[in-house]
Amino acid sequence: MKEKILTAVSTLMIFIPWTILPLRTFDWALESPAAEIMISCYAGFMIFGGLFTILSYMKARARNNLMKVCLVIHGLYLAGGIAVVAMMFLS
Repeated sequence: MKEKILTAVSTLMIFIPWTILPLRTFDWALESPAAEIMISCYAGFMIFGGLFTILSYMKARARNNLMKVCLVIHGLYLAGGIAVVAMMFLS
């Protein structure tokens, strides 16, 4: 039962970073303080989702096929989130 819950949470967390696309169509989302806050929050969520999925896969042993797909996708999100945070701090 725990494996199914962790898999469902990881699957739902795949779609949340894509909600930035409709938000960026608004004018207020392109201005300096709002854009930086929104991008950093989404990057933080992507990092959290990647770590959550990795820990669920390794420690909780949720190793079904859907979780493997989630692991790959969240691994890419994790790398992208770390890259965005690094670019924000280096510039």
